Amino acid sequence: MSDPVKIQIWSDYVCPFCMLAEGPLEEATKDLGVDVEIEWKPVELRPHPQPTLRPEDEYLPSIWQSSVYPMARRMGVDITLPTVSPQPYTRLAFEGYQYAAEQGKGTEYTRRMFRAFFQEDQDLGQLDVLTALAREIGLDAEAFRAALDNGTYHDTHQDALREAAAHRIRSVPTILVGDTRIEGVPRVEQLRKAILDAQAEQAVSRGAACGIDGC
Repeated sequence: MSDPVKIQIWSDYVCPFCMLAEGPLEEATKDLGVDVEIEWKPVELRPHPQPTLRPEDEYLPSIWQSSVYPMARRMGVDITLPTVSPQPYTRLAFEGYQYAAEQGKGTEYTRRMFRAFFQEDQDLGQLDVLTALAREIGLDAEAFRAALDNGTYHDTHQDALREAAAHRIRSVPTILVGDTRIEGVPRVEQLRKAILDAQAEQAVSRGAACGIDGC
């Protein structure tokens, strides 16, 4: 049985383009006949103490009007510039992601974070909010909250940020499929080609290994 094709996606929960990348990912992997393993990975666009953005300032409304809303309309995605001001730091939410991933719910958690922020205007910097969202997706709310209170996943999250730095992640979303790197919201055909190329490369690698070691 062949190994799944790994798709790694670096994102931040306050990046609307990261949420918009979900649709092409889902469509590209549907009915493709390839086993894929999707892993969301954290990037803090504005880590503390760097100030985060404010929706009442000029920059965010301008970007949303010129880029986010037109793309969302084309893709049929319901998304709105949140009014949370200033925008939340995402370290705590990402530590929660590490807990969720350990429970096999990393992708579900990520999707819930996007919807909470961009469709429900919830403040992802608040522990009470994160705990309620964790409960919604079936996580143990008390254990989740205790893990964040105690900094249980602080080091794991910092390791993940160092991995992002090692991959020279400068913008999100950044997607890695085999040797193919895609920055920005991907096109469906672009993703499918990357997946099929990665699958072919894995097949070649397996063949080479079998030729040396036997199968």
